[in-house]
Parts: sequence; structure tokens; C-alpha cells
Amino acid sequence: MKRRSLLTMVPAASALLALRSKGAPIPQQATTAAGFAISVQCWSFKEFTLFEAIEKSAAAGAGAVEIFPGQKIGGPLGEAKVNPENAAEQVPAILAHCDRHNIRPVNFGVTNVPKDEAKARVIFDFAKALGLYGVTTESIEAIDTLEKLAAEYDLKVCFHNHPKPTKLWNPEKIMSAIKERDERLGFCADIGHWATSGLDPLAVIKSIAPRVHAFHMKERASITEWSHDRPFGTGVIDNISILDEVRKHGFAGNVSIEYEHNWKVSQPEIAQCAGYLRAYSKMRA
Repeated sequence: MKRRSLLTMVPAASALLALRSKGAPIPQQATTAAGFAISVQCWSFKEFTLFEAIEKSAAAGAGAVEIFPGQKIGGPLGEAKVNPENAAEQVPAILAHCDRHNIRPVNFGVTNVPKDEAKARVIFDFAKALGLYGVTTESIEAIDTLEKLAAEYDLKVCFHNHPKPTKLWNPEKIMSAIKERDERLGFCADIGHWATSGLDPLAVIKSIAPRVHAFHMKERASITEWSHDRPFGTGVIDNISILDEVRKHGFAGNVSIEYEHNWKVSQPEIAQCAGYLRAYSKMRA
């Protein structure tokens, strides 16, 4: 490529990133060369403590974690469970353990967020204290509160989908709710749950890509019925094209590996998923 051509591309790339700049970015040291964070949704290690989940995520090759409410923390906090109401005690311990293992916490969820602003603030205070990129929720009924706090705290709100017949299984419902709202409101795209619901994940992504803020990425053997999670690249979901599609729109969020199979011995398979994402990032950098 000629140097002049490259230079003419820089303003365009900067403009694209500016369009997606609402919401504090994930720190560069936690992102890949392709611009996103490889994270593990700690639900994948729900049979273990949060501290163990952080350790296992690091050993699997991830650079970040997505924390969920209610997991036993472990370490000096023992049996205490992740709870935003106990942020003063929990946040320093969680951050210290993440630092020890070169892991960045990037998202919190899936969590219920109340309509009541004072109660919702507890969750956003917790997220901000952890230095998170976003909060993942299915509380679409609290969208007015979520929009206000997303702007105030400069955090992404990522609406998550479980399978049919749960309330947000259809992406059209989320899009219709957020399309005229602050751009910080978007999707946490759970690829596997769309497949279980009979939706083609790539087709869905093509219709919502500009508003995808995060992923619960999965691989499945089928798009027409339930099948268990498996290492990326060994099933039928076109995760490469999915990532290509969102990156056209400046995606710079967390791609969380959520692995709901072989619960107590899944670390090698999660490591395969992390390796897949690292290889993709090198290929597309």
C-alpha cells in the first residue's frame, strides 16, 4: 500500500472509532492487536471460587474476565459471594488478585438492575470501582434508569439474550428498545443461545453489528437445536465472520468465552477457545 493511501485512511479510521467512543474503552494492555479483549465469563468456572476462576482464566491464555454476581470469592474473603453492596471490602481484593495474574476485569453480569435509581447506582458504583467497560443485564424494563446511568458513569450497558422462550431471546426486541437510545446501550451477543433458538448467529449479527458491545461467544454442533459447547472452530458457527462483521463497525469490547460443558475439567477446552481468538487477532491485526 502506498504511504499516501495509508495516510488518507487514518482520518477515516479515527472517525469510525469516534463514533463508537461513548463509554470508557477497555485499556489497551488488555486488548489484542485486533482491538478487543479476550475474556472468560467466570460462569464457565462456576464450580470454583472467583479467585480460582481468575487463575484458571489466566492459565487458559485470557487477558480479562467477566465477573458474575453470587460467585464465592475465595482467598481472604473465603465464603463471601460477589455482591455490589459489599464493594468497599470486595473490590480491592478482587483487583489485587487480578493484578497478580495479569488479568483485567472488564464486565459484570448477567445481573438484574432495578428500576429504582438509588438501588441501580449500587451496581454502577461497583462496576466503576472495578474499572469495568460494561454491565451485562436482561433488565430491559429498567431501560430509562440504565440509559441515565450509562451516560453518567460512561459505561456500556450490554443486553444479554438467553434462549427461547426467555424475554430477550429475539434480538428484534432488544434493537427496538435501544435504537433511539444512547449508544452506550447495546447487545451482549450470546451466540450459542441464538443457535439454540433456531437463529443463524451470523445473520443476526449482520442486522445489529453497530450496537454489539460484548459477546458471550460459543461454538455449537447445530443451529437448529440445543447442543453443548465445544472448542471454537470445531462446530458450525462462523465466529470468524461474526468477528469480522462487528469489527467493520469499530468493535472494541470483550469477547467472553462462556463454556457451559465439562464444568470441572473445561480449562483445556477454554484454552483452545482463547487460542482461536488469539490466532484470529494475529490474522486480522
